[in-house]
Amino acid sequence: MSALNELTIAQARDALRKGETTATALTEACLTAIEGASALNAFVHMTPEIALDRARAADARLKAGEAPALCGIPVGIKDLFCTEGVPSQAASRILGGFLPPYESTVSAQLRDAGAVMLGKLNMDEFAMGSSNETSCYGPAVNPWKVDDRTLTPGGSSGGSAAAVAAGLCLGATGTDTGGSIRQPAAFTGTVGLKPTYGRCSRWGIVAFASSLDQAGPMTRTVRDTAIMLGAMAGHDPKDSTSADLPVPDYEAMLGDSVKGRKIGIPREYRMEGMPEEIEKLWAQGTEMLRDAGAEIVDISLPHTQYALPAYYVVAPAEASSNLARYDGVRFGHRAKLAPGEGITEMYEKTRAEGFGAEVQRRVMIGTYVLSAGFYDAYYNRARKVRTLIKRDFETVFAEGVDAILTPATPSAAFGLGAMQDADPVQMYLNDIFTVPVNMAGLPGIALPAGLDRQGLPLGLQLIGRPWDEAGLLNLAHVLEAAAGFVSKPAKWW
Repeated sequence: MSALNELTIAQARDALRKGETTATALTEACLTAIEGASALNAFVHMTPEIALDRARAADARLKAGEAPALCGIPVGIKDLFCTEGVPSQAASRILGGFLPPYESTVSAQLRDAGAVMLGKLNMDEFAMGSSNETSCYGPAVNPWKVDDRTLTPGGSSGGSAAAVAAGLCLGATGTDTGGSIRQPAAFTGTVGLKPTYGRCSRWGIVAFASSLDQAGPMTRTVRDTAIMLGAMAGHDPKDSTSADLPVPDYEAMLGDSVKGRKIGIPREYRMEGMPEEIEKLWAQGTEMLRDAGAEIVDISLPHTQYALPAYYVVAPAEASSNLARYDGVRFGHRAKLAPGEGITEMYEKTRAEGFGAEVQRRVMIGTYVLSAGFYDAYYNRARKVRTLIKRDFETVFAEGVDAILTPATPSAAFGLGAMQDADPVQMYLNDIFTVPVNMAGLPGIALPAGLDRQGLPLGLQLIGRPWDEAGLLNLAHVLEAAAGFVSKPAKWW
């Protein structure tokens, strides 16, 4: 058997139920791995006491034969999820010292399913970023390495991706507002699923853009993603956008034939200047699905070209509203005032000290596009474009297409600092293939399918019909088997 911390969720679950190991041993192996991987900066708050308490409780449940789906499985929780009594800062100075008196619905459901929380994972501040470089804790580091270059694990769920890829935990939670699960998964050779908007509760997750945010699992295999999603998904009356729909047994539905399934290849995703390696990988993925019996059809999503600019109006506008609550009055960081300064100065100083540069940039953009005289020119127009993007997908699915295959990212992982001084738009372009999925509220999954010439992972993305995560996961499972991606980062940390 592999080192315990390198097992998949499915392997660990089966080993636990057969009595081949214990939840306590599994948890201790992960805690040891985390301690030895401080160079990755993936975990930012460790909870070893909670982890070992939950592991011992899991062992008791396993012994009694009452083990739920994730009983004894060690996982990491992105710092965006509020966890009761455990620091939850969204990687921002402005939430320094915040200990939530409540648990997010998703992390509570994982706990109830027997999962063992190892700690909180690094991320871009308030989930705003594509490289994990906006975190107040410093960047997480990709465990894949080339020529001694320190690479980004992607963002905003960079800590989650790095931890899963390096074997520090068996699975992790992420959130995806414009690609923040799928892009890091592609950069680290892991699997990341953004479910349909409303499939997983947003209650207790620090909000970035409320009409776009969605929680999802990050794991090493598609099967593990199916197992974890089954525990995370479900209706939550505390979240008005949560869908009151049954949660299928996603794992049980893996292995179905994909013969006759219609897979769309959107012509608009063939961008000018796309790297040859990405084109080749996309063509190989297409042939893999064709060989499995799927029917490949060319499709058009004509408003794709407007998705990124529309997103960078809608998301900052919602962020501007959501982040207005962080003012130093009720919780988190509060600036020190000079004699004679009042409440206005306190707001200004607190927000200037507490928010990083990228968050400030997006709040200012969002406030601008919502302001009188610019609302119709920017925000209202972006909302209309969003409707057209959604309609494009609806038209394609109405014509019988079951899923859409695209690249996950326009490149492999880039070096930390490589885009820091560049035009911010260059960083935003990392999400060019993922953003349309969020704008339309659809499910999308990224999975590793090959390596570039430097030996870094490259990912493909499958986009599914609304609420058809089961069908999407099954297609991804077939593609995963055909791709045969088994590469792992060589341990250097």
